Amino acid sequence: MGTTYTQLSITERRRIERWKHTKVPVDEMARVLKRCRSTIYRELRRNHFSDESLPKYAGYYGEAAHTKTADRRARQRKLIKHPSLCDSVIRQLKNGWTPEQIGNRMILEKAPLRVCQETIYRYIYSKDGMNQELWWYLPTHRMSRKPRRARKRQPPKFHRDVSILFRPDDVAHRRQFGHWEADLMLFKQTLGQTNVTTLVERVSRFTLILKNPNRRTKPVMGKIMKAIKDLPHVARRSITFDRGTEFVSWPHLQAEIGTLTWFCDPSSPWQKGTVENTNRRARRWLPRKRDIRRLTDHDIKEISDRLNSTPRKCLGWKTPAEVFREKMLEEMR
Repeated sequence: MGTTYTQLSITERRRIERWKHTKVPVDEMARVLKRCRSTIYRELRRNHFSDESLPKYAGYYGEAAHTKTADRRARQRKLIKHPSLCDSVIRQLKNGWTPEQIGNRMILEKAPLRVCQETIYRYIYSKDGMNQELWWYLPTHRMSRKPRRARKRQPPKFHRDVSILFRPDDVAHRRQFGHWEADLMLFKQTLGQTNVTTLVERVSRFTLILKNPNRRTKPVMGKIMKAIKDLPHVARRSITFDRGTEFVSWPHLQAEIGTLTWFCDPSSPWQKGTVENTNRRARRWLPRKRDIRRLTDHDIKEISDRLNSTPRKCLGWKTPAEVFREKMLEEMR
């Protein structure tokens, strides 16, 4: 093995693809290619192809790996190829800006030439960046970068003021109309990220079901706001959520349509038992193995209409739709 490291060639990557398909051990690949086994492991990890919408095609492909590596190296070279861009980034670093702030500011300003925060970090910890001691200008002053697997997102924070502990008794004991509970119903991961939000009014058990393409918080909360914003305020006083990341945009709900929010304690789904019970009923038509992507919004509405037109013992055998209408008329008098 030579003393100078060279990048894997397209021919080597094609051979790795064939060997991976036939389950050749990594040690044997490294021996034949005269490469360090860690090089092969790193190659398989960094250039593994995966797409949740195409799960059966996940794997390692030599051509795709070569293209992916070239793109990654091109992004990293951008700061070397464009000295003026590099100077601008370094100047902002020295002014106390973080790579995230620099990258997103370029997007905001629609700069014709820009780099992402990952490219900036890579440059900081490259040979050129280390020679300039750019790491010192980062908030943590860390000389070496943590491995990517060690950089975990912090769990979302919810203000103590919106804890379910402070929810009024009139809500907890169903003495007041217009308070809802919300939850996300998930399906088999092999079917993609599509999911549904269930919203249930606590007094009438009236249910809304909303289809979401993924679990990103802004689209999820946007769908909720769109679904209830046209109701009079007395019919949408508050919503109780769990502490899932899909609900971290709760301040928008309160600021834009005036609906209050409450959050269950961590790992306490029983504190919003009304929507949990409704989810169990909805699973009759929305089992976990069902491909929710094939259902239209009309199909989803038909399921919620079935729930709302079914008599309930807890409502004196009235339907949720009937009770919801009665309460709306009472509140609007």
